[in-house]
Amino acid sequence: MLFNRLKHSLFIVLLIGSFLHSGAQTYPVKVSTIGPGWANNSVNTVIFRKNSLVTFKGEQYAAYYDQQQVLTLAKRKSGSNKWQVAATAYKGDAADAHKTISIMVDGAGYLHVAWGLHNEPLNYAVGIAPGSIALSAKKSMTGIAENRVSYPEFYKLPKGDLLFLYRNGASGNGNLVINRYLATTQKWVNVQSNLIDGEGKRNAYWQMAIDKKGFIHLSWVWRESPDVASNHDMCYALSKDGGINWERSTGQRYNLPITAATAEHACEIPQKSELINQTSMVIDDEGSPFIASYWREEGQTVPQYHIIYKNNGRWANSNLNFRKTPFSLSGMGTKSIPISRPQVIAWKQGKNMAAALIFRDIERGNKISVALTGNLTANKWTVNDLSAFTIGAWEPTYDTELWKDKKILNLFIQKVVQVDGEGQANITAQPVQVLEVDCASILSATLKKKQLL
Repeated sequence: MLFNRLKHSLFIVLLIGSFLHSGAQTYPVKVSTIGPGWANNSVNTVIFRKNSLVTFKGEQYAAYYDQQQVLTLAKRKSGSNKWQVAATAYKGDAADAHKTISIMVDGAGYLHVAWGLHNEPLNYAVGIAPGSIALSAKKSMTGIAENRVSYPEFYKLPKGDLLFLYRNGASGNGNLVINRYLATTQKWVNVQSNLIDGEGKRNAYWQMAIDKKGFIHLSWVWRESPDVASNHDMCYALSKDGGINWERSTGQRYNLPITAATAEHACEIPQKSELINQTSMVIDDEGSPFIASYWREEGQTVPQYHIIYKNNGRWANSNLNFRKTPFSLSGMGTKSIPISRPQVIAWKQGKNMAAALIFRDIERGNKISVALTGNLTANKWTVNDLSAFTIGAWEPTYDTELWKDKKILNLFIQKVVQVDGEGQANITAQPVQVLEVDCASILSATLKKKQLL
């Protein structure tokens, strides 16, 4: 039965409300409040936070901007209702939704934090001791290409080292940089100063995931200018040695840096297809990549969610095809978009590959929603709303380490407003809460009823 492996372990972290609604039934949930957070734009909830939540040895950490735009950290024992909350000495420009906070814990238990970056000098600090949410003074990493940093992302390798990815340069004209933190020496080294080269003409917007072997999977779309309408194609690369050497999915080695002419296309998507950038990617237990995004197929008017994956050695594309409302992407800055970028998780279920795609859509009242399938290649999906309330312009982020280690899914969610083109609303702080729901049996029953197993 689908979700048997996840029985009693699939938990959804919500921010507002006290019940999960599914059809005519209402299910009680457990609420744990962290504190009030800035909600005048989507800076706390954009999808490219890596991470908003992270668990290490039974303790979960969270980060967000408070109403005064102060970088705020919190931690709790897993399952506890009691959070330790600390306002740091650092303030971010939360008015720019690009300038989000990313966190990760290394193998020695130190919390790493980067924040407030959109073509800015690096803002980075570390916990003063293992398990501490008190931060050090700002630090440099390597001193290489640290003056025009955007989209900071941390990833943890299996033995406790960290990777740090960011864009050096501007939208439509930037390069991908990778640093590695050695937990044994507490030093950063530069691995790639220009892994994906826009050649002064374009830049890559990426998503990355690390599998159980420590192999690094990277996918990206190209953007030809600051206009989001110039996004095109989904490309792919794999590293088996910590990011030093890279290859295509076929095993053919890349000559670095990777350029538009040499990149492997996982899916060819033209410009002006409403293709979004910076989405999500997950690697299953077998080491297979799954890339989630949305775009409008040629000849169609409605952008649909898609999942790109390898099937029998070839790239395949599942169009979920449940949306009805057209919209168009164009312009610069953080957009007010009627749907969120999607998060995807996938796992082996018997002989089939099961998947869940978490999203928000104005068609469904801007609720927390999930699309599920028991067999990805059959491309039959069922859609459920996991909340009865609206969450505004929220996008899903989750605790990647908790999912990898225990197959427990924690989503960070806050009700926020996003005014188009980097605008700013004027609303009161919205509560950041953790709401845990054991919904595995509910979702399994829904799938069985709709004969998707």
